[in-house]
Amino acid sequence: MADVKVADQEVSKGFDPRLIGKDQSGADDQDAESGKMVQFVSFKVDDSEYGIDIMAVREIQGWVEVTKLPNTPEHVRGVLNLRGIIVPIFDLRCRFGDGLTEATDLHVMIIIAVGDRIMGLLVDAVSDILTINTEDILPVPEIEGGGDKRFLSGLITVQERMVALLEIEKLFDIESLVQQVVAAE
Repeated sequence: MADVKVADQEVSKGFDPRLIGKDQSGADDQDAESGKMVQFVSFKVDDSEYGIDIMAVREIQGWVEVTKLPNTPEHVRGVLNLRGIIVPIFDLRCRFGDGLTEATDLHVMIIIAVGDRIMGLLVDAVSDILTINTEDILPVPEIEGGGDKRFLSGLITVQERMVALLEIEKLFDIESLVQQVVAAE
C-alpha cells in the first residue's frame, strides 16, 4: 500500500492517528502516563528562587496597591478585590523573616488556589515554568540549629541554579488567617 498524502504531509503506512499531538521522540511514555512529570512556576524572592506547583496558579499579575486590614500579621499585605473575589495578599519576603518588600511596579503577585481558598503571593519576579520528573526532586537536607524546612517539599537543580519547592499549604495556617481577615473586615 502506498503512502497517503494528508494536508500536504505524507503519512506512512501503519500511522496511528491516536498518536497525533503526542511526543514521538522515544521518551518513556510511562513517565507521563504515571504522573511522574510535573510542572512548577519558579519565582524569585531576594536572591533565592522558589517553585510552586503550576496547578495551584490561577494567574500572574503586576503589583497594585492593596487595602491594608487591621490586626493581621505583618506578612499579610492586605486584600485585593479581584473581579469580585476578596483575595488576601501575602508578602513572601516578610513571611520568610526578611522584612517587608518595598513593592514597586516591577514586583509580581501570583494568584494561587489553596484548597478552596484564593490568595496572592507578592514576589520579586516570575522566572520560568519548569517541567521535571518527580525522580529529580531532591530531599531537603536536615539543617542543624535552624532552618524551617517544613515549608519545603524538595529541591531541584535547573541548569546551574537551585530551586526550592514550596509547600504552600504548610507555609500559611490558612484557617487561622481566614478567621483574622474575616474578623478585620
